[in-house]
Amino acid sequence: MKAQRDLSFWKLWNLSFGFFGVQIAYALQSSQVSRIFSTIGADPHDLSYFWILPPLMGLIVQPIVGSASDRTWTRLGRRLPYLLLGAAVAIIVMCLLPNAGSFGLTISSAIIFGLVMLMLLDTSINMAMQPFKMLVGDMVNEKQKGLAYSIQSFLCNAGSVVGYIAPFVLAWFLSNTAPAGEVPPTVTWAFYLGAFILALCVIYTFAKVKEMPPHEYAQFHGIDDSKAEKAPSENMFKLLVKAPKVFWTVGLVQFFCWAAFLYMWTYSTDAVALQAFDAPSMQTVTGVTIDGQQYNDKFIFNNERPVIANGRLALAGIEVDGVFTRPQTVVLDGDTLIKNGTVVVSNGVEKIGVHQAVIAQGDKTVNVDGKDIRLEKGANTVSEYSLIGEGTTLTLAHIANLDKGTGKYILDETRELPAIDSPADVELNYVTILNSATSQYQNAGDWNGILLAIQGIAAVLWAIVLGGAKRRKPAYSLSLLIGAVGFISVFFIHNQYVLAISYALMGCAWAAMLAMPFTILTNALSGGNIGTYLGLFNCTITVPQIVAALCGGMILHCFPVASNGAPLTVGMLLVSGILLILGALCVWIIKETFGSQQAQA
Repeated sequence: MKAQRDLSFWKLWNLSFGFFGVQIAYALQSSQVSRIFSTIGADPHDLSYFWILPPLMGLIVQPIVGSASDRTWTRLGRRLPYLLLGAAVAIIVMCLLPNAGSFGLTISSAIIFGLVMLMLLDTSINMAMQPFKMLVGDMVNEKQKGLAYSIQSFLCNAGSVVGYIAPFVLAWFLSNTAPAGEVPPTVTWAFYLGAFILALCVIYTFAKVKEMPPHEYAQFHGIDDSKAEKAPSENMFKLLVKAPKVFWTVGLVQFFCWAAFLYMWTYSTDAVALQAFDAPSMQTVTGVTIDGQQYNDKFIFNNERPVIANGRLALAGIEVDGVFTRPQTVVLDGDTLIKNGTVVVSNGVEKIGVHQAVIAQGDKTVNVDGKDIRLEKGANTVSEYSLIGEGTTLTLAHIANLDKGTGKYILDETRELPAIDSPADVELNYVTILNSATSQYQNAGDWNGILLAIQGIAAVLWAIVLGGAKRRKPAYSLSLLIGAVGFISVFFIHNQYVLAISYALMGCAWAAMLAMPFTILTNALSGGNIGTYLGLFNCTITVPQIVAALCGGMILHCFPVASNGAPLTVGMLLVSGILLILGALCVWIIKETFGSQQAQA
């Protein structure tokens, strides 16, 4: 086998530079997707389930891409055509995903659209990311692989920082709030910016990187080119059976690490909003049960007025000092204007959405239909549901779906109901979640990006330390333990600035996760199936995420609710810390091997 020559620093840099753009996209996905789904109106207990499809697609696609690229050669190269395809899909999806709540869809339809976009985004990002890992395996000798993957880790984390801080920086120029159910412009334009940078990075890669032709590749990787052409290709299952032991032991460590970080991506925005921003909670209506029949994600009409709209109770009127009226317009606290049951302006921002349970305290004035009323006790806005009384409402219920194309309600059925003897005959179905339309929640979302950027910077600095580490296993294990301390500490911290320390500690684990596994694995491989093995190794990233996503909602239910009634999502970061401790312990069962020595033998 011909020895591979050393590459200059800048050639190593060019091999991985495109990772910078890919990781911006990945950072936006990991930091903002749960925020997007929460803004649309998703239940936090369901958030982890939304992350099942992306790694599931990766589980299927990545081994195929790895195997196919091992046997591909075009004018563009062996690995680069897959980079081009993955990046093109990612750019398109990044322009669509943040608009999931802006197409006039119902909550469930918007969530389904977002899920499809998330699946495509994660698959395309991984498809674009994988060629860079394979290029290092193809073109870098064993002596320089540690440095090459450290450069890749540096660029990866530098891209993460840009993606994480983008919404926070854009908040200086754009609005950080939006109508209920819509994503703020800061998040939307951050995705647009990320798509643009990704396109530039792909262009740079194609301009600077030239892959080895098949004959030269065979010489450097101990492949008999003439026999390789005649020999049948080994299928992936046979290769999996022949995989070196290190493939499985590193994979076990990966299992705990990637499960831990999936929970961080899923729940960190809500956790920060709970811990440091005191974000208020709200009740999101999911449906109504009438005579034992449940109607979810539909619109219930009584006297031609919707009781539920977009997960909120529609406003029926206002009760001032015990007297109920049904006015056309109401001004509460001088900053919220309600017109025909709809919030028109709140805190100076124009909004279209139904109103719920605003209470003006005493010694204030409420303007009802142009008349100022001085309050002695207070004023409550009253929903249709709260007006249900004995034998009065919903004796005739119109069940309808909203056709967003025409803007009309399409009648599903009209039900003649017996006179309601008690309001208990009509059950309101709802979940308590953080109010994502509030400035506290959206500010927490931006700050979570800053915290993740701090994590990324810490990972960049720690990657430099890891690049010079002579003993990989102690450095790997220590990094994961430091990250575990960071995760667990979040559970006890309520200051947004002190949380920066926690996230910096998490960055040490993240740096090790990006560099160590691939260095250890690629050193153990030789021959013409490196791409296939790296594709299969991606399963050690996707399977843990699938398992963690399936269990997330059940684990969250085990925690008590927070003081405001919302789910205690910060408890999931405590779980992440425990998982990293287990991963750190499993590092010590890894026994490193070297494929080149086996090939020469």
